Amino acid sequence: MNFSMNRMFVSPTKCLKNIILRSLSKSTASNALNPPSTYADEGRTTVHVMNKEDEYGLMIDGYSEVGFKLNNQITILGPMVIFPRSVLAWNISGIDDINEDSLSLFKVLEPKIDIIVLGTGDKVDDRDIFSTLVKFSRKHKLSFEVLPTESACPTFNFLNAEGRNVVAALIPPKKISITEDDFVRSKVRYQNVLDHREK
Repeated sequence: MNFSMNRMFVSPTKCLKNIILRSLSKSTASNALNPPSTYADEGRTTVHVMNKEDEYGLMIDGYSEVGFKLNNQITILGPMVIFPRSVLAWNISGIDDINEDSLSLFKVLEPKIDIIVLGTGDKVDDRDIFSTLVKFSRKHKLSFEVLPTESACPTFNFLNAEGRNVVAALIPPKKISITEDDFVRSKVRYQNVLDHREK
């Protein structure tokens, strides 16, 4: 598989779902513990990129055709199951391998999972996977959100930052769409690295 440096990982942080906007006020209890900055004192909205804050646990910073990059700089090759504080390799090769056995981990977890975000790789048109998931979901009273991996990554990050008991089971996509924004960000990032090395 050939990769150019600017295509290795596509950042799901380009999605608005991966940014928490919150307005800070002087009257909240958290502000009593952590006095707000002058900027927040004026009642303005502050932006926190979730991947930069350790309190949210593991987040997905990027993905490629071969795996995922997490906010703790660990790269996971192949499909994975990610929890708010841990990650496991998922022993499947693709969407066709999803069955009751490959999902068995989710039925024994305690405390009960609020939602399982299933990243199918690319968009799925095969209806068999949905019938398998519906049967499993009803039998074990679990909720699934089935999305292409490109959308599943920021969905997991967002739900995790909300404090939900969320798990994501993700398959790397076979096709990655690169936007102009991704290209520009990669170019700027590598230019900054080169400039830093020259100093």
